[in-house]
Amino acid sequence: MPSIDVHDHAFPPSSATAPFYWGIDIGGTSIKCGLVDHDGHTIAFEQVPTQESEGPEAAVRRLTNLVNETEERCGVVGKVPGIGMGSPGPMDLPRGRLVAPPQLPSWWDFPIVDELSKATGRNVSFLNDANAAAYGEFWLGSGSKHSSMLLLTLGTGVGGGIIIENELVNGVNSFGSECGHILVDSAPDAQLCQWGGGRGQLEAYASATGVVAITRKRLRDVPDSQLYRYLKTENEEGDHGKDELTSKRVYDAAVAGDKLANSIIDDTARWLGIAITTLVHTVDPGSVVLGGAMNFGGDACPIGKRFLQHIRDEFRERTFPNVFEGTTISFATLGSDAGYLGAAGYARKVNS
Repeated sequence: MPSIDVHDHAFPPSSATAPFYWGIDIGGTSIKCGLVDHDGHTIAFEQVPTQESEGPEAAVRRLTNLVNETEERCGVVGKVPGIGMGSPGPMDLPRGRLVAPPQLPSWWDFPIVDELSKATGRNVSFLNDANAAAYGEFWLGSGSKHSSMLLLTLGTGVGGGIIIENELVNGVNSFGSECGHILVDSAPDAQLCQWGGGRGQLEAYASATGVVAITRKRLRDVPDSQLYRYLKTENEEGDHGKDELTSKRVYDAAVAGDKLANSIIDDTARWLGIAITTLVHTVDPGSVVLGGAMNFGGDACPIGKRFLQHIRDEFRERTFPNVFEGTTISFATLGSDAGYLGAAGYARKVNS
């Protein structure tokens, strides 16, 4: 497939290739909706508030109106056979239900697939949001030259997506590819995952939340770090100020040369190298892609390049030479578009 600008949200419908597919990426605060052609061009894009407290029925009505109005405007009515939808879990994929996503408490145990399909008259394909992002990178991004791929998304938590010979690993319990919950540290005092997992899981070490927790702990012994200023401090009235420590501040401090910040980024790379080794030894995908907002500058920054190199070095030390040579580890290229593009791409696969 020729290279396309996947970040162009206004590809002219007159130049697009039918049929078309909707990709819907549901988040706690916003829903991204992209109408995508057969080749992966986005001919229309809308980002609307989730309005979680209004409930899922209201969201289905708003999405149905958006779908109908956009297709009319773009002149593609009757040419859109399917909708792909990515959502945070836990979920029940066979039944098409949201189970208990913490970001969407008013939406629990809602049959979202049946309701959206009934409202729009379309076949709806349902995915975990990280699996949708993985399929986006597999179809149009960093994994597009491979038949198998592993994606790790580094954000507030650690998401994952695994594709083996063009097929997503969804699992019997709709929990397949939840790579953030694999164990990397068996010590009794290992870090505790703050997002519903257990002690010693990858998410406790390689998510933004985990990095902040580790930084806060290590700052007790390094008060000369510039990050110390972002901790909660007690004022004269005995009140605690706002804790402003974030993974972005860790990255900024590393760019400025802070030793602790750079050490924490290197440690994060080590934990990811351990996790990637385990995952590659399990499924041998040939391609590992790192997505999400916490990439420490990515390829555009020396800190991000060092971060990626340390991951590769750790992987090299723990795997077999032929496995290392046959596995690429790279940053994702689709950014925040990966979710809706992957959902649309999966609808394309299901309806082809």
